[in-house]
Amino acid sequence: MKALALLLGSTSLVLAASRTSPPAGCLHVAKSGGTYTTVQSAINSLSTTSTSDQCVFINQGTYTEQVYIASRAAKLTIYGYTTDSASYANNKAIITYNSPASTAGSNDASGTLRVHAANVKVYRCMFHSQKRLANIFCVNFSWAGDTVTFPRICAAGLTVDFPNALDGKGSQAIALSAQADSGYYGCQFYGFQDTLLANSGKQYYSACLITGATDFIFGQRAQAWFEGCDIRVRNGGYYITGSYLPSLSICFVWPANGRDTADNPSYYLFNRCDVAAASGESVSSGSYYLGRPWRTYSRVVFQNTSLSSVINGAGWHDWNGDTDVANIYYAEYANSGTGASGTRISWAKKLSSSVSETTVLGSGYSSGAWFDASYPN
Repeated sequence: MKALALLLGSTSLVLAASRTSPPAGCLHVAKSGGTYTTVQSAINSLSTTSTSDQCVFINQGTYTEQVYIASRAAKLTIYGYTTDSASYANNKAIITYNSPASTAGSNDASGTLRVHAANVKVYRCMFHSQKRLANIFCVNFSWAGDTVTFPRICAAGLTVDFPNALDGKGSQAIALSAQADSGYYGCQFYGFQDTLLANSGKQYYSACLITGATDFIFGQRAQAWFEGCDIRVRNGGYYITGSYLPSLSICFVWPANGRDTADNPSYYLFNRCDVAAASGESVSSGSYYLGRPWRTYSRVVFQNTSLSSVINGAGWHDWNGDTDVANIYYAEYANSGTGASGTRISWAKKLSSSVSETTVLGSGYSSGAWFDASYPN
């Protein structure tokens, strides 16, 4: 019994491990005492043609900048300062940026973190937008600037903190623009409208916090798996998955999946997640939907997930009254909580078994440089 107690104690220590100094070989970014004072300058100093592994450590502090990771030959790992590497709660490296999509030119261009490189991992950083949005609910925007070609990015333990002012409800501004194969572990993403652009490639989000109000998880081509994430909704919104807001008439769900053809691999899967109101927010019961179809082949599944009373009994919503839903794949399996009950919209599906990671991410996903099977252990 004593041996077991000691073993359990050791495991707890491992789970609560800290990362407060640079690992060997890492470039050191710090407000003072580091080699670099900005994250972007450290990244810019790295070769884009070398194949040797690269590493950056961001010390605690607030860095006001946009971070763009361009295509490169090497694997890149970015660590943020934390006193608990198994949780997003103690991330202390904060990166803040202020750029709405309306002035940046596209959603991707507005991102606090823009990942366009291959094989990137980011651990325990916080990305925070200071954007105060205009007092409108929905605006049109163009996706012409969001076409990307770079594959295989991995960001782990990333905290993208993007808390827009709660009275700002309209112009898109992105916490994370993920344009390639990516993994995000113990991250935080704060926003209002369009917080997380999971747009292209295979992506894995483990034990993350994602906060927003209107279509705040969205994209067009990504195969994205959300594992054990806390999804927190804010007062004043309606949809969790969604995007491309064309009018004032609808604004209330979160995932907006933009799958537009049968051969588009896009798929959003939420497994063992927890959906509830954001801390300190007064969100009315039934005011949120799980998603709405941005395109006619939109595909989103929630399974084994706790849904609080903020979720409407209908579960899902159409896109501004669009009745072309024959190819929409919105489904649930074994969800729990008040929001899991109710009469779902007629075209939603109730599954008899769970969806596998291989179905969403494809065979061989576990050997991808973007996938960290060990997190948070």
